[in-house]
Amino acid sequence: MNFISPIRSGIPVGSEPADLDARIAAATDALLAARHADGHWCFELEADATIPSEYVLLVHFLAETPNLELEAKIGNYLRRTQTPDGGWPLFHGGEIDLSATVKAYFALKMIGDDPSAPHMALAREAILARGGAGAANVFTRFQLALYGEISWDRVPTMPVEMMLLPRWFPIHLSKMSYWARTVIVPMLVLQVLKPRARNPRGIGVRELFAPPGSPPPPKKPSHAHPAWKTLFDGLDIVLKKVERFWPARVRGRAIARAVAFTTERLNGEDGLGGIYPAMANSVMMFDGIGYPDDHPDRAIARRAIEKLLVVKPDEAYCQPCVSPVWDTALAAHALLETGDPRAEAAALEAADWLRPRQILDLAGDWEEQRPGLRPGGWAFQYANGHYPDTDDTAVVVMAMDRLRAKYPQAAANDAAIARAREWIEGMQSGNGGWGAFDIDNSHEYLNNIPFADHGALLDPPTVDVSARCVGMLAQLGESSDSPRMKEAVGYLLKDQEADGSWFGRWGVNYIYGTWSALCALNAAGVDPASPPVRKAVDWLVSIQNPDGGWGEDCDSYKLDYRGYEPAESRASQTAWAVLGLMAAGQADHPAVARGVSYLSATQRADGLWPEDDYTGGGFPRVFYLRYHGYAKYFPLWAMARYRNLQRSNSRQVAWGM
Repeated sequence: MNFISPIRSGIPVGSEPADLDARIAAATDALLAARHADGHWCFELEADATIPSEYVLLVHFLAETPNLELEAKIGNYLRRTQTPDGGWPLFHGGEIDLSATVKAYFALKMIGDDPSAPHMALAREAILARGGAGAANVFTRFQLALYGEISWDRVPTMPVEMMLLPRWFPIHLSKMSYWARTVIVPMLVLQVLKPRARNPRGIGVRELFAPPGSPPPPKKPSHAHPAWKTLFDGLDIVLKKVERFWPARVRGRAIARAVAFTTERLNGEDGLGGIYPAMANSVMMFDGIGYPDDHPDRAIARRAIEKLLVVKPDEAYCQPCVSPVWDTALAAHALLETGDPRAEAAALEAADWLRPRQILDLAGDWEEQRPGLRPGGWAFQYANGHYPDTDDTAVVVMAMDRLRAKYPQAAANDAAIARAREWIEGMQSGNGGWGAFDIDNSHEYLNNIPFADHGALLDPPTVDVSARCVGMLAQLGESSDSPRMKEAVGYLLKDQEADGSWFGRWGVNYIYGTWSALCALNAAGVDPASPPVRKAVDWLVSIQNPDGGWGEDCDSYKLDYRGYEPAESRASQTAWAVLGLMAAGQADHPAVARGVSYLSATQRADGLWPEDDYTGGGFPRVFYLRYHGYAKYFPLWAMARYRNLQRSNSRQVAWGM
């Protein structure tokens, strides 16, 4: 692939494009125009074909009267996102993924696509070439078992009785991530009940299974440790043999505990955990235990799913979740960078929208590790009271703190900032870092259980999240000599890769992680001339594309990663690289000027940037996200900061991100 474009910088070092003010103004106008009437932002959050396909299958599992117009639009979306090779990838431009392709084929057939149609035949060939539907991942096989397409013996056993285990037991829900807990608990009940999809159209996909004697599918690198895998595979065999002997009374108590867990966390119309898989599983669980359509718990859980739909004139899809707090806080940062009075007024309104969404009266699952710690965080979604996250909280606080540095009325946020700081300090893990939702959630052996073939059962501390927490604390005046900050900075430095980069868990990937870490180290007072910072700068400069931009594919999450591989430039990733270099004291570096030139040259007439690529992380190697807002606020942020630094007497970035 050729990454060279005709764009050339032509910008002298230490200067700026002549029309930069106009470009910043256009991007500001576009971002302000995308604001909701009450002052917040919430852009589309797109995953792969899996979620819209599962939505179609859920409707037919429940035998609901399908919305034919909606189904047709989802069909259009699925056909458009199919690759020329016949399958569906996990991200734009990626390789075919077997599980996503199985679900998309099933959904299209359910919608009414003829299996003999060329696009369906191509999909079927792609599936069979990869070992057939039986070789799909655990969650796909679970869906197939619900439809009676495979035996439940093909699904790893997770006994519902685990709901009754004590916390000290090695396999316990509290040792798993929040998303694993909310997704798995209703699945435990479904696995006991083994309900059969009503499937009124009688659609099956037996043609997707490889015939007996077919060669095994090609092996892929696995995250599993051989010894642990052998142990847990053996345990699964034992559990399958003894499953029918569980005492009915014990099983009944366990089911009741699972239902109670789910009901307590239903989260109103924002849904269990605020994520589609948990929401859908909760609805199927309620259906399985006999709740009628109008039962309050089932009805509200079902309504939550409808709020995830994005319906356009010709297409529709289902989002995995929504991102209003994240989008609003990041948009506020970008607007504050512009210095535009209209933009700053909008940022003040954004803080007013965010403030009442702080979670102050509900101790979530994190409290098991920190009993007595007062809640004070923000969630990613409109509401998700049991599961605030440290990343959103830190970004919100930094935006509020920036506002109060200039506007007296922003003092209304003082109490919120203090409470959030208290919560963030209490959420620090033992190694000095922060996970997104939990503390010390690092029980790596659990990623070897057969049910965790995606390798993402945990929420350990990560550099990107920890960097935001470090940036927040430093911005609020935390001393670089405090034990907390020393441990946190030590964690960041220890996790730096040999080439100078940092891994990005929640954004793609090493560019995202390196930007995050450099912002934190700058805020914490680490010398920009220090070897770790210099090494990171050299890495970013070395991977800049000839067109002046930066790019990185989701393939960089591969288990056998051996270093950066060139990829086409993207607006959001270019912005991260530029922001990272400026945080490292490199505002006058030619690479920064070329990066800003790339952003200027690729900006559209409407003030925004094109970006179909997925630059957000869900679960590495399994699930990626396209944040439709990333190409709207990050490039604006980078260009405005560059202009500000070029026009100031200092090249020092004053904020934590």
